[in-house]
Amino acid sequence: MIRAIVFDLDDTLYPEREYVLGGFKAVDRWVASETGARGFFEEAWRLFLEGHRGTIFNEALLRMGVPFDDRFILEAVRVYREHPPEIRLFADAEWALIHFRQSAKMGLITDGHQIAQRKKIQALNIDSFFDEIIVTDEYGREHWKPSPFAYRRIMDAFRVQGHECVYIGDNPAKDFIAARQLGWRTVRVERQSGVHRHSAGQPVCDADAVIPDLYRLPEVLDPGKERR
Repeated sequence: MIRAIVFDLDDTLYPEREYVLGGFKAVDRWVASETGARGFFEEAWRLFLEGHRGTIFNEALLRMGVPFDDRFILEAVRVYREHPPEIRLFADAEWALIHFRQSAKMGLITDGHQIAQRKKIQALNIDSFFDEIIVTDEYGREHWKPSPFAYRRIMDAFRVQGHECVYIGDNPAKDFIAARQLGWRTVRVERQSGVHRHSAGQPVCDADAVIPDLYRLPEVLDPGKERR
């Protein structure tokens, strides 16, 4: 019997691209105000769509011919992380949170810079759906997934065993490793628009089930349930 349903945040409950889009626009305005240069958003978004990660700010500024140093990049990152997100839940995510709220303990485990993740949670107005929210960065970078730290905290807080828990996420590179090691059931939401939709995990990273949206979650948790 499943007693704890725990969700990932980015691209599981809302479209991460919308957050990235808003962040790039915020940095675009900041770069223009600092340097007078235009076009950061277009360059950064193009790089993102091409699959670049990690050094997008540096690469975009280089393409623009804007000089920068480490301090400039750090300030741009701060602007990105602290921008007010304009994001909304996926329709199926809102449905799932309402649907399962009365039948199990609900948890959220999310990686990412703590200020950014808390701003996302606030913008989505989802605190009331969860009995436990763990932003792993608040406990140290070493506790980001695939660390088992957050999963164990959930089990302790809810007083449940691994086989009574399910984790729903989108990234096979990290979301399901610790959960499976602890005996949790795992479900991957493979959205067409997802940042990790083409990721292929090794066997240890694979989820027990893959679904295209959260409307299918009842079928996975209880095969006797009819599809919505």
